[in-house]
Amino acid sequence: MAEASPAAAAPVSFVWGDDDFAVQKRARELWAGWQSEHPDGDAEVIEGGASNVEEAQKVIGKVREALQTLPFFGGTKSIWLRGCTFLGEDRLSEAQSVVAMMADFGKELAGFRWSGVRLLISAGKVDRRRAFFKVLDKFAVVEQFVGLSADDREWQDKAESLAAGSFRTMGKRIAGDALEIFVAHVGPNTRQLSSEAQKLVDYVGDRPDITAVDVEAVVTKGRHARAFALADAIGDRQLAKALRHLDEELWAMQSDKSKSEIGLLYGVISKVRTMLLARELMAEGQLRSTSDYRRFAAQLKDLPADRFPRDKRFNPAEINPYMFFRAAQQAVNFTTDELVAAMEELLQCNRRLVGSGLEAGLVLQMAVTRILANRPREDQGPRGRS
Repeated sequence: MAEASPAAAAPVSFVWGDDDFAVQKRARELWAGWQSEHPDGDAEVIEGGASNVEEAQKVIGKVREALQTLPFFGGTKSIWLRGCTFLGEDRLSEAQSVVAMMADFGKELAGFRWSGVRLLISAGKVDRRRAFFKVLDKFAVVEQFVGLSADDREWQDKAESLAAGSFRTMGKRIAGDALEIFVAHVGPNTRQLSSEAQKLVDYVGDRPDITAVDVEAVVTKGRHARAFALADAIGDRQLAKALRHLDEELWAMQSDKSKSEIGLLYGVISKVRTMLLARELMAEGQLRSTSDYRRFAAQLKDLPADRFPRDKRFNPAEINPYMFFRAAQQAVNFTTDELVAAMEELLQCNRRLVGSGLEAGLVLQMAVTRILANRPREDQGPRGRS
């Protein structure tokens, strides 16, 4: 997401942020705009990648040379320092010689006569404490693009706004439930949101509206969605689907050392615990069931803060709003007693994983099967969305 200073005419534009895709897109837009304004002007692109101090010095030397070398026949000149990699907090960026060089370079830019010359700088993460940033922030047009993160409680809202904007730009309308599913499938990744949106638009062709069926048909589930697929299938009370996702996760562990059986178990425990909390809050009238995510999220903000413990596992204010929303939708698939029994089953599963000699995958399969084997009663209301 961008945080930009007013788009006033300025000789220097500085585009940066940890959302690499958005930074590159915005920088290309600016560069293309400059070229269209002055199609006969000189243009020079200087790659800003460097792996050591000597390479960083060469990059800045090229920029200095480009600034001092004006067009032979007058006119304008545009320079793009593209993808500068030594403005952040890594070892190279913090090298004293690089810090001093960039501080001097910032002073040069501030005092440069910009008649007919423009400079565009694009970069990833930037240390705002450095003198170079502080100087540019005073006279350049600075735009920051903050990447989406699963750690951000509001990432779902931000991703939906980005995706909805992309669909509007491409002349399409997307239903509210389809937008929720789309973002849940793709996850907090702006590059993937953009590419999957384009794929979805190509799929629907001339149709102006995009439906949930379209999303399910062509959108690839990203890593974020796959990570929650097992817990989501359990929430939907679909045994076959849950066992299939469990097998996929167990297979993935063979090549991904960051995953473990205990990690899978804790993900399921978190899901069941959140469903239990949601069911109790709805039973008390603290929450109302709704298919509208934004209305549900608004309810969470109205919950009394002093009512809940500080422990993030039991505090609705600390749980990701969309995950809580899905859990509330799925909680109707279980009675309170069934959810309590499921927590007991997961506790026993934890003990077996830690203290028994049984094969871990089999232990997890048995636990999931016991939790989902009994079908819900017919009077328990609508089932959660798959």
